[in-house]
Amino acid sequence: MSLPAPYVKFQERYPELTQDFEALGRKCRDMGPLKGREARLVKLGMAVATGSRGGVKSQARKALQDGLTPEELRHAALLALPTIGFPAMVAAMGWIDETIEE
Repeated sequence: MSLPAPYVKFQERYPELTQDFEALGRKCRDMGPLKGREARLVKLGMAVATGSRGGVKSQARKALQDGLTPEELRHAALLALPTIGFPAMVAAMGWIDETIEE
């Protein structure tokens, strides 16, 4: 799995901003008790809930790299069904499947 081309271009254009943004993410992660898989699933759930295709694919890719299984990612999307509705959940499931297949 590789980084999306728009993100790579952003990194090339704004390397310092990219480093600062990534540092902010690490700082937020380190501020509380959620670590590892729990934090990754929360972030995936937030991306699913906001309907962010890029966010879902990014968090799914990172989750797979961190050792979460495809079924765990699909379950995270399925849990959103009562909250975000069927069409939005199916879209998120599709983005997760795209990422798994890449």
